[in-house]
Amino acid sequence: MTLSSRPVLLLIAVICFGALRGRAESPAVSSRMVNVADGVSLRVLEAGKPSEGPALVFIPGWSTGADIWRHQIEMFAKTYRVIAFDPRSEGESTKTTTGNTPEVRAQDLHTSLERLGVRRPVLIGWSQGVQDIAAYVEHYGTKELAGIVLVDAAVSDGADGMVARPQETAAQFKMFAIYQAHQREYLGGMMRAIISKPPGNGAIEGLVSTGMKTPADVGVAMLVADMFGVNRTAALKKIECPTLIIASAKSDELAREQTAANQIPYARFEKIEDAAHAVFIDQPDRFDELVTDFVAKLPTDTPHN
Repeated sequence: MTLSSRPVLLLIAVICFGALRGRAESPAVSSRMVNVADGVSLRVLEAGKPSEGPALVFIPGWSTGADIWRHQIEMFAKTYRVIAFDPRSEGESTKTTTGNTPEVRAQDLHTSLERLGVRRPVLIGWSQGVQDIAAYVEHYGTKELAGIVLVDAAVSDGADGMVARPQETAAQFKMFAIYQAHQREYLGGMMRAIISKPPGNGAIEGLVSTGMKTPADVGVAMLVADMFGVNRTAALKKIECPTLIIASAKSDELAREQTAANQIPYARFEKIEDAAHAVFIDQPDRFDELVTDFVAKLPTDTPHN
């Protein structure tokens, strides 16, 4: 070894040590199954430790699972207790032909939070998860919640929406048929449409593999229940906790999301530029910044608790 090479090797060693140290300091994420109903268990990811702050509960969208929130889990677990899960019939959770509706998933959510001993959570729901939160509010109210974050989806107006937006409805039903006949190809196209900046080479294929774990017939039933089964907009006026609505600036539902924010007493509305539907993947730093600021400003003891 020459004298001139030693500083270079030393620098490499420092960089490698820093990388290993960063990995070692990443919050540990544990996985377990939680029983929520007879014969139905949900896969739950947990990280972080209970603290004086609220627990953050991440609710994924249709045909995805807890792992889609991996960046946020590791980011927020440094400060908060963080929980994410695969809803019934998605990911590694129990596959069932019954209860694949926002209303039943809301019951699953409530039961899992009780089993996990979660108090004052912030519910963070994306896409289908927005419908699940609306159903939760309708059934349980918001007195036990510290806050709500609704991510890039309008709360469904049920069959009324079919009348109000007939062309959109017709197009959606055509897509159901394509999904049933060509599930893998459909999921691949969908993931590339909703994620404009994949985080890695295998990210899309990983998401497709997760989506394939939901039987196609069940997946269609879930979509029908999500979009057209129940008008959940009345739940908006029942939200009595601080609420953050985060939308993609490109969203087809942007106007409806803005309207929803105007109906919620304590709502804040934010748009994220240069992002597709999965705004937390396309623009993770901006998304995390918005959630961090929102959670940091939540009252520690609010009147509705």
